[in-house]
Amino acid sequence: MIPLVEAPIEQYCREHSTAPSALLQELEAYTIAHCAQSQMLTGPVEGALLRLLVQLTGARRILELGMFTGYSALSMAEALPADGKILSCDVDPQTTAIARSFFDRSPHGGKIEIRLGPALDTLAALESGREFDLVFMDADKENYIAYYDAVLPRLRPGGLVIADNVLWSGAVLHPQQQSDHAIVAFNTHVQLDPRVENVMLSVRDGVMLARKR
Repeated sequence: MIPLVEAPIEQYCREHSTAPSALLQELEAYTIAHCAQSQMLTGPVEGALLRLLVQLTGARRILELGMFTGYSALSMAEALPADGKILSCDVDPQTTAIARSFFDRSPHGGKIEIRLGPALDTLAALESGREFDLVFMDADKENYIAYYDAVLPRLRPGGLVIADNVLWSGAVLHPQQQSDHAIVAFNTHVQLDPRVENVMLSVRDGVMLARKR
């Protein structure tokens, strides 16, 4: 949903954010050159935000739903302490293979565990009592509410859910497609949820932060 050509204000934000590592820059260039849906890339501005949020929350156990070519996972892994772990879920074997190839070249790649398959199945199969400090959601939008309700019980008190694409290129204002209505419903679901306090940011395609009370 995000335009392939950066708006000038997005470029300005990029120029005034901490630059990504050389490997992340290479991953961005590779994704743009080789992936038809390269607009799904998290990108350097949101990647910098994720790194900061990991550091600010002191997260050590991260769950990622929707990995694409691995930019977001690697951004967060670079911010984790040596004993930190990311469980990253995706359904696409081709983009997962790209992600794995870049993780293998990073000193932080060993912090990332990939689970290939539907995220709800992965979550259902996790051992009882396994908790996370931070969850990043960037998978299929029609299942956002289902993902949110599945992960929140596994999030520690004070933990953070980060949901991407919550503005959906502005379609939330005049929803027409099924995915539009799904994002609108998710945003309302979080807003009305007494279990969290939340804020919606207009970073890139919109980011919802929800902190578990």
